[in-house]
Amino acid sequence: MSPDDSKKDSLGGEAPKPVCLSMTGYAQARTEYNGWGIRISLRSVNHKFLDLRVRLPEGFEMFEPRLRQVARERIHRGHVEVMVAADATGASAVKVNRALAEAYLREAEELRREMHLGNEPDVVAILRLPGVIAGSALAIPESEEEQEKLGAKLAACLEAAIARLDEMRRHEGAHLTEEMRGRLAEIAERAAKIERKAEAARPAYAKYLEARLKEIAGAVGVDPARVAQEAAILAERSDVSEELSR
Repeated sequence: MSPDDSKKDSLGGEAPKPVCLSMTGYAQARTEYNGWGIRISLRSVNHKFLDLRVRLPEGFEMFEPRLRQVARERIHRGHVEVMVAADATGASAVKVNRALAEAYLREAEELRREMHLGNEPDVVAILRLPGVIAGSALAIPESEEEQEKLGAKLAACLEAAIARLDEMRRHEGAHLTEEMRGRLAEIAERAAKIERKAEAARPAYAKYLEARLKEIAGAVGVDPARVAQEAAILAERSDVSEELSR
């Protein structure tokens, strides 16, 4: 197979380049159901295996197996948190406890009269008192058909969140890839320099050893074969080829 052929797939087209995905990411997606806004948030960090944690509002427990299945089909590694929240977006978003508000007003009116105050009770201030205004909770449908519709909404919203998470991880992975390529190029350059110096080590050891032996032996002759043998032993001991391969 030629170098060009190795870049082609079985259909003759260009084979897709490997994609590096970052293990860290955050994404969010929204959908609506029956006047409610549903938000699914994803947070992913590095982990050897898939550690999936799902947090659901009260009453949503029945949808956890479906959401876990969707997540496992798309995400295979990492510590991943799936957080589901539901907020009222329509008229049902606010409920006024009228009985409590009336009780506050009666007490305020009595205090005004007893203390001879001229100001009328402030309705806005009454609404701010504890328990007067409360958000309503999303009622889980009772029929299986409606539950299936809500489950499908949640699954689709999770799919959208995962797609955005993948996009973020892919974007960050591209930056990591460029950084790794730069560092690998620098390592290769330095390894090449070390390799060239290692190749010149044996004759340098031979010259050094011969000079030292002549200095010690004085006028006594030195066997060149012995010098070469000792130099080879020293060069072998200082061999860095294994370290360069690593």
